[in-house]
Amino acid sequence: MNSLQTRYINQQRELGHATLYRAPLTGPAAAPEPPSAPPIAGSRSERLGALQERHRGCLNCRLGNTRKKFVFGSGNHDARLMFIGEAPGADEDEQGLPFVGRAGQLLTKMIENGMGIPRGEVYIANILKCRPPGNRDPQPDERAACTPILLEQIAIIQPEFICCLGRISGRFLLGLDDEVKLKEMRQKFYDFQGARVSVTYHPSALLQHPDWKGPAWEDLKFLMKAMGLVIRPDLK
Repeated sequence: MNSLQTRYINQQRELGHATLYRAPLTGPAAAPEPPSAPPIAGSRSERLGALQERHRGCLNCRLGNTRKKFVFGSGNHDARLMFIGEAPGADEDEQGLPFVGRAGQLLTKMIENGMGIPRGEVYIANILKCRPPGNRDPQPDERAACTPILLEQIAIIQPEFICCLGRISGRFLLGLDDEVKLKEMRQKFYDFQGARVSVTYHPSALLQHPDWKGPAWEDLKFLMKAMGLVIRPDLK
């Protein structure tokens, strides 16, 4: 558990939330459970809508002053699978939707062509809800400001599987040290609030390093096997 998550957990305890820890299914880290779902009546769709409305004007960190649009998340509110990236980019900042640029187009291909499921059947979000200038890595205080929103999204959707896109997302959600490399996180399942969590490459990294697409496909097949999805033999 890192200092960011320790501080968040302490804040939740002060607010009266019960916060527990579970060991990963495989791997060295323990992951924090999110607080209880927010006291919002209605369906998952209504609760997510209320959560988005509550935070869309967020100014809890410096990014609230530089963003164009708040990027909450999108997809099936009853999704079995949730993808979590690190932060919105320029295209996402313009449209207010996650993964709509080149990396998003590749993610769509990974989901639809690779996994064989419509993108609209999964839910996609980021740790941060506002774009960091120059697409730099999220800062600790920025992640701390957005942590409650992401954890409430997960608590409402209750996905069976979560796929973290990239080392930053994987380290953050699983409470791993900054020294842990992506290769150490891949091809494993961790437990997070009852969801089975896996980690793979961020689509933007695959655009920069096309030779990583093969290993990323192996990660998707690892996930698909656990989900009981058919793996087409013609895809490599």
